[in-house]
Amino acid sequence: MIVKNLLFQKAARKATLLFLSMIFLQAADAQQAIKIDRKALVTRHKLTITDRNLPGPTQVGNGHFAFGFDITGLQTFSQGANTMSDWGWHKFPEPNGQTPADFKGQEWDTQGRMVWHDVSNPEQKELINWMRGNPQRLNLGRFGFILKKKDGSSVVLNDLQNLLQKLDMWTGIATSTFEVDGKSVKITTIGDPNRDGIAIHVEAPDLNDGQIGFFLEFPYASHGEFGNGADWNSPDKHQTQASLTSNSAIFHRTLDGTKFDVNLKWANGATIKNTKPHRYELMPTGKTQVDIVLSFSKTPLKTPLSTFADIKKASEIHWANFWKSGGAIDLSGSKDPRWMELERRIVLSQYVMAVNEIGSTPPQESGLVNNGWFGKYHFEMIWWHEAHYALWGRLPLMDKSMRVYDSNLQTSIDRAKKQGYEGARWPKTVGDNEHWEWPNEINPLLIWQQPHPIFFAELAYRTNPNKETLAKWGKVVIQTANFMASYPYYNKEQDRYILGYPLQVVSENADPRTCYNPTFELSYWRTGLLLAQKWRKRLKLPTEPKYAEVLAKLSKLPVKDGLYESWENITNMWTKYNFEHPALTGAYGLLPGDGVDVPTMERTFNKVGETWRFDRTWGWDFPMLAMCAARLGHGDKAIEYLLNYKSFDLEQHGLVGGGGPFPYFPGNGGLLYAVAMMAAGWDGAPNGNAPGFPKDGQWMVKWEGLKRAL
Repeated sequence: MIVKNLLFQKAARKATLLFLSMIFLQAADAQQAIKIDRKALVTRHKLTITDRNLPGPTQVGNGHFAFGFDITGLQTFSQGANTMSDWGWHKFPEPNGQTPADFKGQEWDTQGRMVWHDVSNPEQKELINWMRGNPQRLNLGRFGFILKKKDGSSVVLNDLQNLLQKLDMWTGIATSTFEVDGKSVKITTIGDPNRDGIAIHVEAPDLNDGQIGFFLEFPYASHGEFGNGADWNSPDKHQTQASLTSNSAIFHRTLDGTKFDVNLKWANGATIKNTKPHRYELMPTGKTQVDIVLSFSKTPLKTPLSTFADIKKASEIHWANFWKSGGAIDLSGSKDPRWMELERRIVLSQYVMAVNEIGSTPPQESGLVNNGWFGKYHFEMIWWHEAHYALWGRLPLMDKSMRVYDSNLQTSIDRAKKQGYEGARWPKTVGDNEHWEWPNEINPLLIWQQPHPIFFAELAYRTNPNKETLAKWGKVVIQTANFMASYPYYNKEQDRYILGYPLQVVSENADPRTCYNPTFELSYWRTGLLLAQKWRKRLKLPTEPKYAEVLAKLSKLPVKDGLYESWENITNMWTKYNFEHPALTGAYGLLPGDGVDVPTMERTFNKVGETWRFDRTWGWDFPMLAMCAARLGHGDKAIEYLLNYKSFDLEQHGLVGGGGPFPYFPGNGGLLYAVAMMAAGWDGAPNGNAPGFPKDGQWMVKWEGLKRAL
């Protein structure tokens, strides 16, 4: 299995590099007569940083691997600047020999029958805690400056003067300059597009006088649900075997069952020594400059490390090809003064997503910045991370992580069968190549992730309507739809199908034992089953009567006092439950509106704007609201939701802050989907350019290479 996964990852990387290197711009709409100057578009948002205390790191990376760094260009001071990958996972020893196979779960009343679910069992607290926290992503190591004053004392962050850091996203190259005790230091930091590592070039006068050096240190895995994925205080729990030469070093790392290699190479002279467990210090011997290449790999490297110059050239080619591929939006001709900020958010979101989120597994909510939720990926959030790539003409980048539907298909079929359903019931939260659900009373009961693979399949087919796409997605679509058709409960007295109970809604703030018929999920069920019937026709299969029956008799979206409600039996919605995700607006925005009455949604959208507690929301809520605003013809409101709320703030690096943990990449992915939809339109959108933008004459939207939304 390990060999198979490694071969898949290598093939996926080659495919991505080929895609980024060979794809060229294509006009997506005849209205776009003037080509966008993409280099000018990207470079006018070049990062220029002088604040030594920013909460988010600057990053370089290739989507599989990211290296975050502070104002020095390395990980010198900031514990928030981490080294993470899509392959770096760890498991702590299982408790008392117990395994996930021993997990009992619980049986819950499900519309009058007892059904087993992956919910927590109080008899197995130790095992449940282990399943919750394993596997977790690893912080692979920390590489930073050793800085000394002339008197030999250590430099602290506030001692640095004349700080300036720039990141050129067109090339993926960062330069950082600062002064320490009167000495000027310049460092160039570059991510290797072909390997999981970095290259640096450092210039300083009298570089060999002992004031400037470098450290490389390795941590143990962390038990923390959030944080940097590192335990720096348990040196006896892991091993580092080092092989040191005059210009290179290889480190073999072992953390319980996890093993990986770290390769280090330098040019222009330096010496290296082990100063304490898992810490190595490199001191330059050249007078004015030193080149260093650092690489992390799951298996031993079979070819030598590249030089700094080679990696610099590769980065320039890689990032230029990325920006020349797919879509682009240019707002520079607009009169509205907010155009610059919206365009900044669009460009930076593309960069940070490409650095953090094009790996072989779906990304975690915090990307490769830190270790949110133990680094596990959430099936319901895959949409927010990945769907935008299809609209931006970069489908291969979405496809890379879609393999999780194939790899989790059999266990999802088994889960559905154990519960008495047909088809495949997808999990909520898993990690690496493990398939057990995170057991609690939320995750196993969510259902809004179930139609996602059908949505993804449709996005893929719109780009590539061929036999290969049908073969790739056909089985997943059918098994997903089979579950969706068997899941609703038929109420004979009312002659309708009901979603729930037990279920947990998108906002995760309902009582799962009693909640039923949530608005978003009802609309998504319709969309999923309608698309599945189309797919059956494409696959030359007959129309499925069960799908048609459920569609005909599925409960209507719940309405009270002329407004949609989050779920049918909710009480005091607009005063008690007006926080967390306003998902009911997503039924007409993110989704195409199956089952939606537009005037009712208009009133509901306005009510949400008037009453929702936006200080208790999450990053993707605002793009979701913007999409609803766009479909309703309120381009002004769409812009406001993308720009005017503190809970949806993109800090200097483009990382989403505000509501929820920091950073929160679903907000970036949501923004990119929303603006692509606002620019290129959606099925049934009004004619004309950029139908989702305001029509007040203040916005001039040039775009190319984008696809319409569903």
